[in-house]
Order: sequence, then structure tokens, then C-alpha cells
Amino acid sequence: MPPPGRPRADARANRQRLLAEADAVFREQGTGASLEAIAKRAGLAIGTLYGHFPTRRALLGALMAERNEAVFDAGDALSAEPPDRALRTWIQLTVTHAATYSGLASLLADGTDDASSELHASCVRMAGIGDTLLRRAIDAGTIHPATTSADLHTLTTACALAREHTTAEQADRLVAITFTGLLVRPSP
Repeated sequence: MPPPGRPRADARANRQRLLAEADAVFREQGTGASLEAIAKRAGLAIGTLYGHFPTRRALLGALMAERNEAVFDAGDALSAEPPDRALRTWIQLTVTHAATYSGLASLLADGTDDASSELHASCVRMAGIGDTLLRRAIDAGTIHPATTSADLHTLTTACALAREHTTAEQADRLVAITFTGLLVRPSP
């Protein structure tokens, strides 16, 4: 019998199989894909999927956990960069992250304001990193001082949605054009 609090080996294997198949299915079909299809592809019953992940957001939260940590670490490391470069890099990083699966950007946008969402804590942490980087850039005088955290959140969500529906290149272009608009211009 496994130690208390530690799942059995078969339960751990099932969970890993579900996560691997969810990643594949969400990449192919987006976050609205059938959970039944994910369980079937993993060779498991839908009850097993729900036993591990009671909601779609719980499944996505578990699936994104490692990626989220990598984004958090990258965001924390940006404090060593010049403020405007750090903010632009953060925007590009979060746009790419939010576009991992079609439909994810919308779920993440909703997760920031929904304290009951399994995605809430990671969304709040990402927003906090973005706020810190934005404040640094404003304080350095490189980003227009009227720029708000809500502006930053809307920008990243819009660009991630653009990336889902156009191309990565077009989304990157949108980031570049919008970011240029945020920069403070020297007075003539």
C-alpha cells in the first residue's frame, strides 16, 4: 500500500497519461475539445478523468502548471533587463503562453477575475509580474504613465487571440505596433 497521501503507481500513471493526451487533443482541437475524447484516447473511462480533474479548468490548470512556472521564472528574471525591454519581452512571452491552445486566452482572461477558477492563482501571479514590469517601465520614463495594468492585460489577451486566429507573425506585429504606441517619445 502506498504511503498515506501518495497516490498509487497506477493512479499516477493514469494521471500522466490523461495529461499527455489532453495536451495532444487541446493542441489539435482547442480547449473546448471533448473530455470524453481525451479519456478515450488515454484508454481510460471518463470517470477516471473526472476523478483526477473534476473540471475542464482543473485539467487545464494541471496541464499548464509546469509551463506557468517557466513563465513565472522568466518574468522574475526580467527584472535584470532594461525596463522597456523587460516589459516588451514579458508581453511577447505571455502572448505566446496564452496561445498555447486555441481558447486558452479567453479562459485565462476570465481566470484573473474568477477567484473560484483553478486558473485564478496563476493568472493573478502573471498579472502581478506584468504589473511590476509595467510600473518599472513607467517609473523609468519609457512607457506612457497613463498605461494601466488593465491596458496590459487587454493587450496580451487581444494579441493571444490574434495569434489563435491569424499567425504568430501577425500577433508579433500587433505587439510591436501596440508597444511602440506605449513608449514615451521625447519632446521635440
